[in-house]
Amino acid sequence: VKDWGFDVLKIDFLYAACLAGNGKYDLSISRAEAMHLALQTIRAAAGPTTFLIGCGCPIGTAVGYVDGMRVSADTGPTWYPAFPCPYWDHGTFPCLRSMIRNSMSRAPLGHRWWHNDPDCLLLGESTKLNDIEVASAASIIAMTCGMLLLSDDLTKVSMGRMRIVSKIYPMTGATAIVLDLHSSKDGLPSLLRLWCTDRYELAPYQLNDNSVQDHNAESTFFGRMASFALDNPQANLAERKRNCIHVAKGLGTWTLLSLSNWLDKPAVVYAPIQALQPPPETGWEDNDDDVDDDNYFAKEMKVGNEDDEISDQGSVGKFGYHVFAFWSSKYAWIPQQESHDQEGTSPSQRSTGSFLSKRLLPHETEIFHVKPVSTQNLVQYIGSDIHFSCGYEVKSFTATAEGATILLKNNVNRVGSVFVYIPSSTVDRMIVKVGGKPIPRKHGGWDVVANTPGTAVSKSDNQDNKDAVTSRKKKTATISSICRGRIVQICVVVHGDYSERDGEVSIILP
Repeated sequence: VKDWGFDVLKIDFLYAACLAGNGKYDLSISRAEAMHLALQTIRAAAGPTTFLIGCGCPIGTAVGYVDGMRVSADTGPTWYPAFPCPYWDHGTFPCLRSMIRNSMSRAPLGHRWWHNDPDCLLLGESTKLNDIEVASAASIIAMTCGMLLLSDDLTKVSMGRMRIVSKIYPMTGATAIVLDLHSSKDGLPSLLRLWCTDRYELAPYQLNDNSVQDHNAESTFFGRMASFALDNPQANLAERKRNCIHVAKGLGTWTLLSLSNWLDKPAVVYAPIQALQPPPETGWEDNDDDVDDDNYFAKEMKVGNEDDEISDQGSVGKFGYHVFAFWSSKYAWIPQQESHDQEGTSPSQRSTGSFLSKRLLPHETEIFHVKPVSTQNLVQYIGSDIHFSCGYEVKSFTATAEGATILLKNNVNRVGSVFVYIPSSTVDRMIVKVGGKPIPRKHGGWDVVANTPGTAVSKSDNQDNKDAVTSRKKKTATISSICRGRIVQICVVVHGDYSERDGEVSIILP
């Protein structure tokens, strides 16, 4: 490894070293001891700086020896195993379904013991996988923040498939909570949740010895913080610091939820109320000693200013919630629940009061972003079709009474759209600039794609959004025709040349 200059070493079929009757040299040691000795020898020979990936390895034995670990069955070019096998054993043969199932069930191990290896994301057109199934695999890898591995000849991959993988790159360093891990049918969870927030200082990217940006720096940092150590104080059992994506200041805090239909037929999939709950508003400040089990964030991290929107505890969700479906780029609005049985509860304990649902095709996954409508009269970033997080692609965001400036990360070439909330019922005199140059309304520039009601929405008001995202209310809401704001889609091209205004989007309000 050292002579040839390899930085990564993958060792496979390791379980063979501890199979019964495999002919150990020293018959006085157990099979577990033989496996332990083998990994210890390999790590010592490879050295501490080599990234070691274990594959086909007993889980417990490898803790402390490998940097990455295959946590799933082999992926394959089909959804189900391609060769005959018993009906009761579809979980160990190579196929995409098995890879997805194991990646979700072992997601909690990622960034605690090692970086999870979900196997390769297959992009080639030679497989029997359709675009929906490839996008679902990409969604699960992104949500669980496993290692992103590609084995195809990228020069032969279609643009459509390349767009799929580009939407999950780079990885965020945060691992989703699998909400139905112990209640799903057939061992296939369908609900994964992350939170995104601008409340922490972003962990600075680090450079390795070759002055190459280390995209694993943040995930490694927060993974170590979340790991057990004898000399660390006991962590709050409810903390979710490793399940939170850190985004640029000004973007706010929101819930990111993936919904999947693993059936072989179309189905309407629902997200329960609890899955949509925003993070709590308490426990953000370093000097806040009144932290209970609802505090999901680490107190030792730096936080934002006290005048930020989320510090106004009584106002979160006052005007309802934006809901943006990432893969379909559709928007809907749901109201804040104000039922009597929730009186006296804190804003962080209240639900949005609606079931989120969507009709999904077989093996399809959708990623939803649920963000409170701003209580201030400022432009609000809703998301994009550039990165699944709808925030990690943003380098900086500023909003004032005169408009807003969005600076997208410009280290790679990207083409797509950003979606913003304009707190006005009219946008006729609004000016939009991309890269410092004004762009026209419509014709590949910008346009209004949805409205945000003031209080409630009627079927007729939200007919355009009905097919994308539906909201089932527990109670009949008061019908209102008030338009609180507009959702505007802006087409952007990031050239990735690090030029001064590359990736800059300016919105000038009248």
